[in-house]
Amino acid sequence: MGNRFICMNKKDIRESRKNGIGSRSARMERSKRRSLLEEELLHRQALSLAIQQHQQSLSQRFDGSISKRIGSTSTRRRSDLPQQLPNSKQLPEFLENIKTKKIVLIHGEGFGAWCWYKTIALLEETGLVPTALDLTGSGIDLTNTNNVTTLVDYSKPLIDYLENLPEDEKVILVGHSAGGACVSYALEQFPTKIAKAVFLCATMISDGQRPFDVFAEELGSAELFTQESKFLTYGNGKDKPATGIMFEKEQMHGLYFNQSPTKDVALAMVSMRPIPLGPMMDKLSLTPEKYGTSRRFYIQTLDDHALSPDVQEKLVRVNPPEGVFKIKGSDHSPFFSKPQSLHKILVEIAQIP
Repeated sequence: MGNRFICMNKKDIRESRKNGIGSRSARMERSKRRSLLEEELLHRQALSLAIQQHQQSLSQRFDGSISKRIGSTSTRRRSDLPQQLPNSKQLPEFLENIKTKKIVLIHGEGFGAWCWYKTIALLEETGLVPTALDLTGSGIDLTNTNNVTTLVDYSKPLIDYLENLPEDEKVILVGHSAGGACVSYALEQFPTKIAKAVFLCATMISDGQRPFDVFAEELGSAELFTQESKFLTYGNGKDKPATGIMFEKEQMHGLYFNQSPTKDVALAMVSMRPIPLGPMMDKLSLTPEKYGTSRRFYIQTLDDHALSPDVQEKLVRVNPPEGVFKIKGSDHSPFFSKPQSLHKILVEIAQIP
């Protein structure tokens, strides 16, 4: 049976092309609608988890939880760490080797507890007990960000949580970005309640520093920024000092989400709140007797546009932690861009004796 040839006149060809274009257009429209529905569903799930957290906080007086880096490198010797995470059959024995199973997740500037939804799910699957908190004026906390003027104000939910922690319990704190300053403040206040502190591309500042100082390379000096930045907000009127920072979507995408999935970026764009300026400009007092006795670990993100790898390297050089881990290909939001990598590192840190 030979090949079959079909002759078509010009009209047939035009109709065929028209139908082809039409079908492609319909497919693209369906794909677009499906993508929008998926993004809406994701946002609804995050909000549902946030509401659940809020309900738990009302009944328990503190916030509850809402919701690997493959080939990570550390300055510690890693021969005693497992090369793979445990499966369900290995889980009980694996958990016996972890003294502190409670992991408290502290978001960075503008974010909320919602940003940890992937990390929470992964840690829970491993058998650990994650809790994500909303800092004051963040996430679903109803405080007006214009009224959050100090780092003490900003950190209050974390301090309240630690105050309510039973005396015989300890936690691992994980602070992202400017949330690192809140972790440092907590280490100074409750050094005996914190087993380990993890700074995730965070402001691991030294005594007498401000969180903003860490970002000065990207944003300019604090003095210049407060005088000239177009991203400042004036909650008390233009004739009063600035009260917050709110980047435009384009700037946020470039600084925080240059490697993050589109769906997570969409979630962040509708969930992020203004950054209270006061806590960013607050100098922190840290002592060798308290903060200096803590066990600190740092996770560097190597494709970070908000806190460059060079700045992060300088932070660990000036204020050396016990261990340093690195996530390749991660932007400033590794809980979005590299959740599996971040999960693996947190599990490894939890296992360190």
